[in-house]
Amino acid sequence: MRAAAAPVLLAVLLAGAATAQVADPVEDQSPVQDGALPPEAGSAEPSFTPLPAASLNFYGSPGGIDMPSAEMMPDGQFATTVSSFAGQTRMTLTAQVTPWMSASFRYHGMRDLNLFGFKTYYDRNFDVRFRLWRERRYLPQVALGLQDFSGTGLFGAEYIVASKRFRTPSWGGPARDGGRLMVTGGIGWGRLGSYNSIGALGTRPRFSGATSRGGEPAYDQWFRGPYALFGGIEWRPNDKLGLKLEYSSDDYVTETQTASLFNRRSPFSFGVEYQWKRHTRLGAYYLYGSEIGVAAQIQLNPRYPTRRLVVPAPYPVQPRAQWAGPPESWDTTWAESRGTVPGLRDRLTELLKRDGLVLESLEVGAETAELRYRNPRYTAHAAALGRAARALAATMPASVETFRLVPVADGMALSAVILRRSDLEALEFDPRSSAALLTVTGFADAAGRPGPEALPGAGLYPDFNWSLSHYTSPSYFDPSLPFRLDVGVDLRATWRPAPGWRISGKLRQRVWGNIKDGRLSNSVLPHVRTDTTIYAQEATTLENLYVARQWRPGRNLYARLTAGYFESMFGGLSGEILWKPVGSRLGLGLEGNYVVQRDYDQRFGFQNYDVLTGHASAYLNLGGGYEAQVDVGRYLAGDIGATFSVDRTFPNGWSLGGFFSQTNVSAARFGEGSFDKGIRFRIPLSSLLGKPSRAGLGLTIRPVQRDGAQRVYVPGRLYDQVRTAHRAGLEAGWARVWE
Repeated sequence: MRAAAAPVLLAVLLAGAATAQVADPVEDQSPVQDGALPPEAGSAEPSFTPLPAASLNFYGSPGGIDMPSAEMMPDGQFATTVSSFAGQTRMTLTAQVTPWMSASFRYHGMRDLNLFGFKTYYDRNFDVRFRLWRERRYLPQVALGLQDFSGTGLFGAEYIVASKRFRTPSWGGPARDGGRLMVTGGIGWGRLGSYNSIGALGTRPRFSGATSRGGEPAYDQWFRGPYALFGGIEWRPNDKLGLKLEYSSDDYVTETQTASLFNRRSPFSFGVEYQWKRHTRLGAYYLYGSEIGVAAQIQLNPRYPTRRLVVPAPYPVQPRAQWAGPPESWDTTWAESRGTVPGLRDRLTELLKRDGLVLESLEVGAETAELRYRNPRYTAHAAALGRAARALAATMPASVETFRLVPVADGMALSAVILRRSDLEALEFDPRSSAALLTVTGFADAAGRPGPEALPGAGLYPDFNWSLSHYTSPSYFDPSLPFRLDVGVDLRATWRPAPGWRISGKLRQRVWGNIKDGRLSNSVLPHVRTDTTIYAQEATTLENLYVARQWRPGRNLYARLTAGYFESMFGGLSGEILWKPVGSRLGLGLEGNYVVQRDYDQRFGFQNYDVLTGHASAYLNLGGGYEAQVDVGRYLAGDIGATFSVDRTFPNGWSLGGFFSQTNVSAARFGEGSFDKGIRFRIPLSSLLGKPSRAGLGLTIRPVQRDGAQRVYVPGRLYDQVRTAHRAGLEAGWARVWE
């Protein structure tokens, strides 16, 4: 029982981020090749019809039945695969992290294996695949892969594989440009070199993780030991049907010799697959001359929204010449009347409200207007920015030429975007309107407070709101029951007495759940995270209750103070300061916390454990949607070290990332897994519901939850609030500025 090593994955992500957007002119998966119109400059979201998704194997990676192929999924693709045969069930999450690299996390259960003291044995493993070169007219595509490359090594294998595609006549239904035949051949080591090997490269040592904590890379195993050939053919006569034939080099030694899960009679397997729906592919197979298998694949891509986003049409930008008379009549005498600006504010407030935006303040001069606004609706700040600019153009007197638009979060100004009104009028119907507007847009730091002449939005403070919603809280990888779940309702209330202040709390009522029946912790470190089972005993809990203040202490600086019950396990005092220039890709932060562990009943009491914890953080926007982060400091268990993470965020809000930590806690004291690591992803609700929303479904998966390298969860950390409204974040979604 163990997990794979995230450092290898993150190092590759960092190395490849700069080239991750290179389009493939040959592969069918290239968006511009898939019948799309080329995206305009500044746009990252072309509209196109996708080709059928790459076929995945039983391990959840592109391939035949049990063997891999060199095929890659479309860039950014997320795939979930469930496959089963001979008492084995494999559940895999795969992501095409870049056009040339994919990564997979798998949870594998085997009934009656009786391995390592478990009747039903569950194994967690990571894979990573790299495209070495692309398919050409006469040359195949070639890929290199590491399968289950650390830990127990039960499924450990390495391979080099080549695949070539050929066009065939279509048969039995519609097909784009006819059918497709793909021929694959490769050479494998480890499991993929265990049947009918043709040679050996040195000796493949047995990795000790098979009987210990696991989680560390097995470098000395890679591409060592016996190697063997494998291959297969996949024919897709049309867009729905797929037929597969495969020759396997996996002898299934553990399953057929150490145990008796099935009888491997032949190296050949056969399968048929059907594209049931746009995102779903089903398959049935006859494997190894003795077994029937089934599989289901679901593939989603941020570039192909599951539902088209439906929003109210924006206001058109009416050139002033059409309604304000000749230019000489654009005088500024109106600015001398004190009663004019409140009327402008009230009219602007109504226009913004229609678009789901909130006017925080308005300051108007003879030639300049500064609007501060909240964006509670749109995932892309650029979409909110464009609508706010159009509302200004529809309300401001003709002499107002310069717009300063300042997005605000909880009373804190995030940036200032400067637009000329004449540019809006001239570029609205330009063929390259988004890119053209970006070239004439200014980005600057915003003052901490509105100017003395600014009028605040009417009736904004104090503000009270509440909500009642359902929740689901999953728990993973308990050997006795791999998936546990609590479900119930949350009652949340928030009071904002003034700009920058927030008092918030959440009550939780569990309706049903079984996390309380999970295994107890065996950690030798302070139990800062592993007492989840004990914390789950109470059905009614106070999840959090805190007061927070955030503000701008100076140029390029953002600050936060939070006190109270931060989360279900800890409360205390937290302070944070962030340096982040609007036009810089680099940000630096410092956070300090004094926290006390809460009682298990999650009411108002505390336990005897307290700790000073905090981190210095560096944030770097790598371009192409990639963000790297390094946090160095002291964690909840008192251990000292660093966390490294890389996330990729798409313009529509989808994100995928991974992280790992190294601290002064040894692998032996850390326990199962050896060190902390995991993957995380977030899907915005707007792409699922077809309506604009800033909410999303997020999930962090750790192969094993331990107490080392754990941070306190503090609501409202600064960087994620700030980065999306700075220049790089706005440019990433700039294609939506005219929506």
